[in-house]
Amino acid sequence: MAVCIAVIAKENYPFYIKGLPTENVLKFHYTVHTSLDVVDEKVSALGKALVDEQDLYLGLLYPTEDYKVYGYVTNSKLKFVLVVDSSNTALRHNEIRRMFRTLRNSYTDVMCNSFYNPGDQIQSRAFDNTVMSMMVQVC
Repeated sequence: MAVCIAVIAKENYPFYIKGLPTENVLKFHYTVHTSLDVVDEKVSALGKALVDEQDLYLGLLYPTEDYKVYGYVTNSKLKFVLVVDSSNTALRHNEIRRMFRTLRNSYTDVMCNSFYNPGDQIQSRAFDNTVMSMMVQVC
């Protein structure tokens, strides 16, 4: 089951972090923050291959005892981080890719909203509903 979804800016500050259960919010922030180093390593290792890609699915960033952390980077260096419960062994990479694609499309809808100021925290009800449906869908 997906337990946390985060959208991280190019400068590595969070636009959005949502986690379930809510009592583990600090743990999710820590997990997402530590995953950013792995994202940077993978992106720098690929180097110029990113120039030709529109987006980049980084795959599994690292596993912990409780979670598996997956990453996705767009061409504009926006980072999406998905934290999944380790006990969910039925989740495949193509399903993770689909979740990231859905998340990216929903983020694009937020950015197209004329009332949204780029760089602000995401406080869109539609985006929040998409994230919650992705968390429930994987359960």
